[in-house]
Amino acid sequence: MLLEGYKKEIFRPECNPSFQSLHCIAYLDQDIGEVLPYLNSVLGGFEYLKDPPAVTFKAHGKIITVHSRKIAINALRDEEEADRILEWLKREINGAWEKRHEIQPSYEGAPRPKIFEILKLLLRTNCRQCGQPTCMVFASLVAQGAKTADDCPELDKEARQGLDNYMAQFQTDA
Repeated sequence: MLLEGYKKEIFRPECNPSFQSLHCIAYLDQDIGEVLPYLNSVLGGFEYLKDPPAVTFKAHGKIITVHSRKIAINALRDEEEADRILEWLKREINGAWEKRHEIQPSYEGAPRPKIFEILKLLLRTNCRQCGQPTCMVFASLVAQGAKTADDCPELDKEARQGLDNYMAQFQTDA
């Protein structure tokens, strides 16, 4: 077993204390840096940093970043949800470590949507019907996963399907 325990800290985001969601940082009792490329392979991380080592992925509807000595989880409902996710992640970390000889480590993040490719799929009228000042801003929000084709009222069914198809290749939620 690589990861035996952790101490968690639950808090509201400092940028806006009125947010209802909570954040969690778990400080790990062991350094798990060696398992990160294996965990990246198993869980399909969308971002992998080599120095210092860290992997970020989406799971359980959250963005989770695992560092050598800590784990950060955003937008939690409550402490119970943090406990469930941390225990799941502890099992995943230890499972990846135990099976590391069977896993091809990955030191790369998953491909990401390209803003200009998304922009090419839009009408580029800057109509503002989506609530954004330009189609470029809308495209960047789509790339981040904050908006979808359904949020652009100008797109017809075919264009909406084209954007959905493009974005589908980047979906890796566990």
